[in-house]
Amino acid sequence: MDTPTQRLLKVGKATIGLIGLDIALNKALAQELPLQDAADFLYNAVKKQNYIPPGMTEKYKAAMEREYRGLLGMEQEADTDLTIRIFGTGCISCNSLRDAVINAMMQENVAADILMVHEPDEIGRHGITATPALMINGEVKIAGIHPTPVQLQQWLVEAAEIVQKNNNA
Repeated sequence: MDTPTQRLLKVGKATIGLIGLDIALNKALAQELPLQDAADFLYNAVKKQNYIPPGMTEKYKAAMEREYRGLLGMEQEADTDLTIRIFGTGCISCNSLRDAVINAMMQENVAADILMVHEPDEIGRHGITATPALMINGEVKIAGIHPTPVQLQQWLVEAAEIVQKNNNA
């Protein structure tokens, strides 16, 4: 039997930790569920183990569908916020990369959601073969080595400009 772990999911402006979402996603992928069926399946599986506030059902379903769509490799809508994922086992090197990203964000006055991804299956689903790895808005920037502070700052500024442009369009 699979042991459910917490998986972070962006619901609206909040990033929520949900127990059992990883297992539900794997089951939906194994059954090759269509998107709408997958959203309902994922929501029903997750609500058994997590509190979902009244009136938030559709937002949670949309967020779960977006996550499922990403795992299928389908085209994603442009994110309205800057999202950074750091993949790794939680080792010193991964934490050092997180600290470097935070320092670069402070230097460039850029705001972003930072998600640490430690689960090996999740790392593999994103095509990551070496850690630590850095993904900014769905694009893997580097894996297996640390970027320079200048590289980090450049990537963050470029990504923030794209997000701002998309938000103003």
